[in-house]
Amino acid sequence: MNLNKNSVSAPFSNPSAFIYIAYNKPAGIICTTERIEGNIIDAINFPTPLLPVGRLDKDSEGLILLTNDKNSINKIIHPDFEHEKEYIVTLNLPLRNQFLKSMATGVNIGDAVTKPCTIKAEPDSKRIFRIILKQGLNRQIRKMCSVFGYQVLKLQRVGIMNIRLGSLKPGEWRYLSDEEQKILKLLL
Repeated sequence: MNLNKNSVSAPFSNPSAFIYIAYNKPAGIICTTERIEGNIIDAINFPTPLLPVGRLDKDSEGLILLTNDKNSINKIIHPDFEHEKEYIVTLNLPLRNQFLKSMATGVNIGDAVTKPCTIKAEPDSKRIFRIILKQGLNRQIRKMCSVFGYQVLKLQRVGIMNIRLGSLKPGEWRYLSDEEQKILKLLL
């Protein structure tokens, strides 16, 4: 647990206040509220009920938001709103320029064709790229990479809309700042 001194104070004095948390989900944690081993709710161990905003698969890590504001959850995750989510992806093989171009234009992953996205190779790396999606299909990045013969070795979400992972270590969480909440509400 990480209660950042720059974060908003705990909203326990107002029981009707909405709570927004940024959590750095480690690989192995499951984004579910079901009472199963390794669920995100037990991992955070927050004193009041919260819901994850979207999902990261069990093998992925990085930023996930949790809140008790059910109206905001749908506005953040529904694909019609096309809110940006940014990831850093490490592959098993070196990147090819054609792979980056093809990924950016959309990929037929069998049950859907992905929307165009922003993608670029990380400087000084042959197997790592950043990708910004405006949709969130099940295991989308892994499926997209698989179409081109790549295996994802590491997948980390580093941004959701205006919220950044920053220096949160795996397993740590923090309250969203007043400014982050204000901008988030404007974007919704």
